[in-house]
Amino acid sequence: MNKIFIIAKREYKAAVRTKAFLVSLILLPIFMGGGLLVFSIMKDNVDIDNKKIVVLDYSKTLGEHLLLTAENWNKSEIYNDKGEQIAPMYFIEIIQPDTVNPFQQKLELSDKIRKKEIYGFVQIGANVLHPIPGDEQSRILYFSENSAIDEVRGWISGTINNKIREIRITELGLAQEKIKDLFSWVNAEGMGLLSVDSKTGQVIDAKKTNEMQTIFVPYVLLLLMFMMIMMSAVPLLNAVMEEKSERVAEVLLGSVTPWQFMMGKVMGSLGVSLTTSAIYITGIIFTLGKMNMTDIVPFDVLPWFFIYMFLNIIMVGSIMAALGATCNDSKDAQAIQFPAMLPIILPLFFMMPVIINPLGKLATGLSLFPLWTPMIMLLRQSTSVTIPAWQPIVGLVGVILFTILSVWAGARIFRSTIILQGKRPKLGTLIKYLIKG
Repeated sequence: MNKIFIIAKREYKAAVRTKAFLVSLILLPIFMGGGLLVFSIMKDNVDIDNKKIVVLDYSKTLGEHLLLTAENWNKSEIYNDKGEQIAPMYFIEIIQPDTVNPFQQKLELSDKIRKKEIYGFVQIGANVLHPIPGDEQSRILYFSENSAIDEVRGWISGTINNKIREIRITELGLAQEKIKDLFSWVNAEGMGLLSVDSKTGQVIDAKKTNEMQTIFVPYVLLLLMFMMIMMSAVPLLNAVMEEKSERVAEVLLGSVTPWQFMMGKVMGSLGVSLTTSAIYITGIIFTLGKMNMTDIVPFDVLPWFFIYMFLNIIMVGSIMAALGATCNDSKDAQAIQFPAMLPIILPLFFMMPVIINPLGKLATGLSLFPLWTPMIMLLRQSTSVTIPAWQPIVGLVGVILFTILSVWAGARIFRSTIILQGKRPKLGTLIKYLIKG
């Protein structure tokens, strides 16, 4: 056991004392969450370029309203209290629709958009006030180069529909002041559950929930565990391959057994992952504390995170070390690396279905599969839904047994292949090594 500790200590120091470790410690979270960071920084950087919109108004009423609304918008809505422009100006031009050759007219307008002479054009059907299902003239069509996610489309749609409501109400003979609440929408707010304070016995009122919190916490924990596996366990494949190809392993095996050699490298990687994750989690808690958001930290799940990660690193690390022992050069390692990583990557594809329905059959079944239990069960436990108490326990027992099996199988393959040179063993040969040792 002492020899395992010595190898693990050496591997740990060799990893954490390098500049590459410090750089990756800083850069990896940025790469993983860089999109959110850039979005938060750039969210106030809005497009304020003027927009010229051409209107083909078959209704003969709504285009004029769009023009007047744009004029009011340009006067009162595009500047903040400091006089800074915070929204684009809209310039509306109403032209007569070509009823003889409408496609030619729209083609010419499309060409003007491509030449940047106008920003877009909108076609208002003649029957939009009283739409007929399937009728082309009952539609409002907005044309631009980026119409699918264009904010101008939302402004045009809201402006026209508000006027349509007013016209319909007037046609019904109703006074505007009598129906001011007719279109008021009251949202059903998402709330958590009430609880009882274990110290005082007082009832704690439910808190408002939000989609960001529901998705963000499980996402971060799952991504953190995935990062630890990719940083610590997966590199063992190449590390063992290099020591084998450089004949370093043969020298070490004169002093230690193959099992001690393998476990020393695995435990060293485990130490690196525990150190890294502890730094990240401490940093996250500290940051959220400064933002007065520590209530979203799942402190009851964090012990499970470290338990799962401890077993996951040993399990995956043993497999990777054994596979690395079968490789003779970098080509062998590259050929086998992606197939070996695929089972680790697959849980990421099930992330959203599991978060949306953590009690579903899919989520339950995946979380009880030992290879995926550490990631999927952690994902389920970090949601706001209460998971049946027996499931994490059964999952943990399964992971422990599978980890023991992985270490045993990995050690047998490692022992048989670490000094074996020449062609990389085939699957059948590995199975023979696994059975006969």
